[in-house]
Amino acid sequence: MRTARRYLASEIYRSSAVVLIALIGLFSFFSLIEELDEISAKFSLLNLFYLQALALPTRLYDLLPIGLLIGAILALAGLAQRNELVILRVSGVSGMKLMRMLWVATLPLVFMAFILSEFVTPAAELKTSEAKLLLLGQSDGGRFNSGYWFKEADDKGGTRLINIETLKPSGTVGDIKIYELDDDMRLQKFSQAEEGRFTDGKLVLTNVHQTAIDAGAVSALADARTPDAPLTHISDLPQRVLPTTLTPERLIARILTPERMSMFDLYDYISYLRANHLQTDRQVVALWRKMAYPFTLLVMITIAAPIGFMQTRRGGVGSKVFIGILLGVGFFMLNQLALNVGMLGRWPPWTTALLPNIGALAIALGALFLMENQHNVRRINRTRMPWSKRPV
Repeated sequence: MRTARRYLASEIYRSSAVVLIALIGLFSFFSLIEELDEISAKFSLLNLFYLQALALPTRLYDLLPIGLLIGAILALAGLAQRNELVILRVSGVSGMKLMRMLWVATLPLVFMAFILSEFVTPAAELKTSEAKLLLLGQSDGGRFNSGYWFKEADDKGGTRLINIETLKPSGTVGDIKIYELDDDMRLQKFSQAEEGRFTDGKLVLTNVHQTAIDAGAVSALADARTPDAPLTHISDLPQRVLPTTLTPERLIARILTPERMSMFDLYDYISYLRANHLQTDRQVVALWRKMAYPFTLLVMITIAAPIGFMQTRRGGVGSKVFIGILLGVGFFMLNQLALNVGMLGRWPPWTTALLPNIGALAIALGALFLMENQHNVRRINRTRMPWSKRPV
């Protein structure tokens, strides 16, 4: 059985690799054509190729499940066409035992998917964001017209709002505005800085223009009388150091799509959002989907099994691949639908992430069971409905 399992694994790996190379090449070509308009004197064709190369791990991450599905169908359909699956079945390998062999053969891909999801893709996305900032002066995700916004509690029990206009590839930030509010949400201080950097739990600002508002400004303005003293104090500081819960990792988390972050960084960012009473629904769902991603590969191989096990007389390899593509696209659409409906309906995050996988796994195992016991099912149907028997 070990020899048979290795043979099945090699066939699946080879077919899946060919399919993935074709899919990644196709999507890269379309993306390259779409981005040709960005070419200018400052952004050359070589820069475009560099960005496309950085996007390859992310495309592999997105296409790995459907690539495994189509590749497994191709491999199993080829084995069925050459009657090699029939030989395995005749030698005493049941359908469920063959399914377990396929699951074991998929485990190295599951491990590879975990490495890709946790280390390779986040690093590639971070490098892509830095390259876009350097080459195009822009980055993807989470940015309003006014820049990036962050909220946190200060050391006096008040609230601090931080607006960052520019993110720089060196890890520093530029054009920073800070609004400091008291516990009654009244503005106490407004600061503008040309540049800042995060170090050891502190935000170091340089060239700071600061406006402090007097504590009695509200009552003085309410009396509608000319105040005896200035209500604001303006000062210019060469440097100001603020203790902050923001870190470069959390700053990057604001930029990246939650599904592209590692689980550790995503969990840390969720803790930061909860500590500052911000919404975490999108990030929590993304964390569950990250945990379910390796399991998706086992679901894909399970879906491919009943299609690939069908005998050639019930359809050629082309028809099986077509069915696999339809199922893969349908599964992807179901996943997206579950994500959107779950966010709107405020479903528990685990249902949004796991329900499509569990449903597809149950349907695939049910189809495999029916194929394995189709003769018994026919015999039971004829026993219950004797009029359906054909005359001899």
